[in-house]
Amino acid sequence: MLFDTHVHLNAKQFEEDREEVIQRATAAGVQYMVVVGFDRETIPLAIEIAESYDHIYAAVGWHPVDAIDMEAGDLEWLEQLSQHPKVVAIGEMGLDYHWDKSPVEVQKEVFRKQIQLAKKVKMPIIIHNREATEDIVSILKEENAGEVGGIMHCYNDVVEYAHQCIDMNFYISLGGPVTFKNAKKPKEVAEAIELDRLLIETDCPFLAPHPNRGKRNEPAYVQLVAEKIAEIKGISAEEVGRKTTENALNLFNIQK
Repeated sequence: MLFDTHVHLNAKQFEEDREEVIQRATAAGVQYMVVVGFDRETIPLAIEIAESYDHIYAAVGWHPVDAIDMEAGDLEWLEQLSQHPKVVAIGEMGLDYHWDKSPVEVQKEVFRKQIQLAKKVKMPIIIHNREATEDIVSILKEENAGEVGGIMHCYNDVVEYAHQCIDMNFYISLGGPVTFKNAKKPKEVAEAIELDRLLIETDCPFLAPHPNRGKRNEPAYVQLVAEKIAEIKGISAEEVGRKTTENALNLFNIQK
């Protein structure tokens, strides 16, 4: 029983064999997944995929790297899409200080607007964070994002910040990096954070877990993430799968 909370089955890397990828995930025990749309191109396909499968859902948001591309009307579009029965979250959104396509102040403005939208439509948010943890935590506090909570997607920072996010009603989601040999922070987080605040994901097609690192990632590999967390915590992979699935169903308000 596994819930991959962050997939990009709407990526070009899956154009040729999306159905086979989904079948492999099902065979590996992945019972649910959320396809994340983050711009004008990927959002419609995320919803289309979710409409085609009972066990697949969608999230709609605007990626910080592309914040500068957001136009008048896009926020209203996201608000309309949030009413779709298969849309369960707003995101991914956040800050990305690695790439310099979108100025920081533009990123922050788009981030704040999406948090405000999520509060308006009463939906959890999915946070993308790259080299911007301090600013993200500050904005979440200032915008009272704990009102809706959400996910710190593919979390890769220190335990202290993870606890601050949990205090604001967020879950900490771990992906492939927790399996990487030299990835110290995700392992420390997996050990320190209680299972009832953890989620698992692949972020496929990116960040494939060991031993598939460097290859195209896919939802079936979320099992490897669950197994590594189980090893770190000294519990069964089944327990990790069961509890993280329960956490995700509650967060996304999916009735099963």
